[in-house]
Amino acid sequence: MRPRKTILCVEDNEQVLSVRKFLLETRGYRVLAMTSAAEALEHLQNAIPGSIDLLMSDLILPQMDGNELIRRAKCIHPSLPSLLVSGTVANFDRAAAADVFLPKGACTPAEMLDRIRILVARKRGPKKQMGSVGSVSIAQTAA
Repeated sequence: MRPRKTILCVEDNEQVLSVRKFLLETRGYRVLAMTSAAEALEHLQNAIPGSIDLLMSDLILPQMDGNELIRRAKCIHPSLPSLLVSGTVANFDRAAAADVFLPKGACTPAEMLDRIRILVARKRGPKKQMGSVGSVSIAQTAA
């Protein structure tokens, strides 16, 4: 049996966080649910690199928005995939640090789960190889 993938989920609305946690746990993910960016950053600073498979955050959070959270998280764990969710599509321009941006309500739970599955698989996949100028690896041409 494969080990469960761990998702750090940050959402200040506890009802939304509870629904999201339930959705992810029923699909086999281990969810670390947090209600603030500061709490998430503290957890990330103490986490072993590679122990968290995805950072999923709401864009609008008190004190620090999700984009800043992701930017700081990538300073701690550079290879950590990230997914940013927002209630308004107009906020997309503020989502520059995230790997993926999903507007709340504009995608189905199935679409969200599919994006999560792809991000988590990408993290575990083969790393790009830095070959010499004359040889190009398959990983480089696929990127």
